[in-house]
Amino acid sequence: MSPKYDFRRALLPVLFLAAVSQAAVAEEDLWATMQKTASAARELNYQGLFVYHNGAMIRSVQITHIYEGGREFTRNVVLDGRPREVFSEGDDIVIFNAKNDKVVIEKRRGQNLFPAMLPTQLYPLKQNYKLKFVGQERIAGRLAQVIDMIPNDNLRYQYRIWSDAEYGLLLKMSMLDMEGHTLEQIGFNQVAMLHTKDLDWFQPKIDATKPYVMDDTTDLTHTVDNLVVANLPAGYKKVDQIQLKVPGRTAPVQQLIFSDGLASVSLFVEPMVKGMQPRVGKKTMGSTNVYAHVLNGYQLVVVGEVPAQTVEQIAQQVTFKK
Repeated sequence: MSPKYDFRRALLPVLFLAAVSQAAVAEEDLWATMQKTASAARELNYQGLFVYHNGAMIRSVQITHIYEGGREFTRNVVLDGRPREVFSEGDDIVIFNAKNDKVVIEKRRGQNLFPAMLPTQLYPLKQNYKLKFVGQERIAGRLAQVIDMIPNDNLRYQYRIWSDAEYGLLLKMSMLDMEGHTLEQIGFNQVAMLHTKDLDWFQPKIDATKPYVMDDTTDLTHTVDNLVVANLPAGYKKVDQIQLKVPGRTAPVQQLIFSDGLASVSLFVEPMVKGMQPRVGKKTMGSTNVYAHVLNGYQLVVVGEVPAQTVEQIAQQVTFKK
């Protein structure tokens, strides 16, 4: 065996360990960037215009966000189609929808609104995704770091993140299918940091001449029942359960929400009553998959912006306690 061969052989483990170490550091650096991005959307003051694309649907939205006294205040004004304004203060969301001759007020809770798409606790994402640095691009006139979130399995989609290189604010985000095709995209066309904490803008301006009525279809109280979803898809857990009062229905509809920290799936459970047509089957609409079937006299519908096998797996794991 030649001396040259011995030297290279001895050096290989060192080079391998160095490469592994560099990769590990790079991965941690990317997660640090993601953490900065998750916080920036909630803690910075900014105003801008972003556009949402999903299939043939395109919506332009004007956003104003202020972080004051440990509280977030956000106002989204939809600029296309029917007038609509979305206000959020912390996790409480109020939606003003112009419908015919009135303005309907809806209450929601805990939805991740752009650019606050990433959770502040990244641990669940670290269990389900790997990060890859793609490069740098300009978005809305600002330099951004581009990072891919690659799922560890086929139970969730891939995401591409554009993070502002200076402030960390999420400038753009795409959802990709298994073949790398864009399913959904949302991103700023223009954005600027605000240097004021004035909250005069935090009020609806749809139409003060129309009556404002409350929408009572959503009961935001937590509910407990005899429903069990055993063996959820890997990385998913139940994050909420509410009941809905659907117009024309005699019994409330239960909604269970599951998430892996980013992807979200809803299970709707409704008792079958006389004259009700059962819905059975599956359907794909852009990034959204639906799976419906009937179990023990209940209509089950699972909906989510996740691959088809994820909604099907959840639907097939539903049982009822005796």
